[in-house]
Amino acid sequence: MPLTPQVIEELRRIVGRDHVIDGADDLRIFERDASIEGAVPDAVVLPANTKQVSDVMKVAARHRIPVVPRGAGTGLSGGAVTIRGGIALQVTRMRRILEIDPVAQTALVEPGVVNQELSLAAAPHHLFYAPDPSSQKACTIGGNAAENSGGPHCLYYGVTTNHVLGMEVVLADGSVHWVSGDAPDRVGLDLCGVLVGSEGTLCAITRIKVRLLRTPPSIATLLAAFPSIETASQAVSGVISSGIVPAALEMMDQVTVGAVEAHYRAGYPTDAGAVLLVEVDGIPEATRELIVAIRDVLAKNQGYAMREAQSPAERDLLWAGRKGAIGALGRIKPNYYLHDGVVPRSRLPQVLSAVGEIGEHYRLPVANVFHAGDGNLHPNILFDMRDREVLHQVEDAGEEMLRAVVELGGALSGEHGIGLEKNAYMPWVFSPDDLDAMHRVKDTLDPNGLLNPGKIFPDPSRRQVRLAGRTGFAVEAKWW
Repeated sequence: MPLTPQVIEELRRIVGRDHVIDGADDLRIFERDASIEGAVPDAVVLPANTKQVSDVMKVAARHRIPVVPRGAGTGLSGGAVTIRGGIALQVTRMRRILEIDPVAQTALVEPGVVNQELSLAAAPHHLFYAPDPSSQKACTIGGNAAENSGGPHCLYYGVTTNHVLGMEVVLADGSVHWVSGDAPDRVGLDLCGVLVGSEGTLCAITRIKVRLLRTPPSIATLLAAFPSIETASQAVSGVISSGIVPAALEMMDQVTVGAVEAHYRAGYPTDAGAVLLVEVDGIPEATRELIVAIRDVLAKNQGYAMREAQSPAERDLLWAGRKGAIGALGRIKPNYYLHDGVVPRSRLPQVLSAVGEIGEHYRLPVANVFHAGDGNLHPNILFDMRDREVLHQVEDAGEEMLRAVVELGGALSGEHGIGLEKNAYMPWVFSPDDLDAMHRVKDTLDPNGLLNPGKIFPDPSRRQVRLAGRTGFAVEAKWW
């Protein structure tokens, strides 16, 4: 039910009258993230600091109001959707980079800092922040920590949890805590590790201390074509089994390549069944040796038309195509639906074959663009929401694809999180005892279940992804 005028007034006294949104039309802007399902919050509150977050949480606790922390709304699993109403805690006013320590190679930031802006701020110190989701021009560090986000370069550098040294968090009762830290003699439970990736169900993040890395002196980026997605998959296994771990190893199928090339004119070979984008970095001599070795492995697996970027501008263009691929698919169909299951690399040919067969069975075009190096799939089911007959087919096809991932020894998500989209499938991979242990952690930190309710944990009362009557968008350079 809508928040009472008294509660709205309490919230306005905390953050300022202009920073509480409760008008019906204005609230619709916050109805969804970049996933399919949406729900309008009862109010959006935009705090400016930790004290305001704490005070908002205390009001919510007193009145038993659900609170959903929200960053830029770029998440792909419905994690920021207020399915039970309540308050959307929008942290984008909290976007200060509080400190960059070039000696310790760390940064202290607020949760609303945009991912790419941190690397730009660190660049004068010859440092960078490694996790690089495709939405890095828009997504926030707080959202990345909530989802344990990855990106193309997580193959070598690791996902967000590998780079978070400590966090200031606000619990459901409004109490403020600093968890973990970077002291070399730190002992005890890794509470920071518990909270990173908890998708806003355990806390609201207000400050994050992250590790920065030295900018590599040399980077080499290679694009290679393959006759089929199967031969490209074999090449991926060949590279890793040779002992080489590239900084990034990405795959795009022919459908994706065609859409990307039509938009970016990056010189992608549209006749290829699939392409690999491979990147290595380090000292120049080692980088050159690695590229030569990778070329040899790719050639032995039917790789051809290999092209190495000859300048930073050419490298940026190749990566623009990869990172803008999902948006470019809007040229084919206006809507997309994707999962991000993970399989062992050796199972890539099998799972990609299954994905193709499922798409054919439902007569739905599927475009594959994903982190091949660690087996993190991103099958995009392309459709037109205006065709009402296709909606349930899309949902069923997505579920079958995820089932194929699990049956081949995979996991439900590599970086997008469970959220609202995949929580019904948690019993596929977790036992009742596993889920009970997770519930007990949740009950300890949030006994009234106010923080991001309805996410991660299975909810038998819901069909998790209701496409009917919803609107999703595939728009280049926009993540809604």
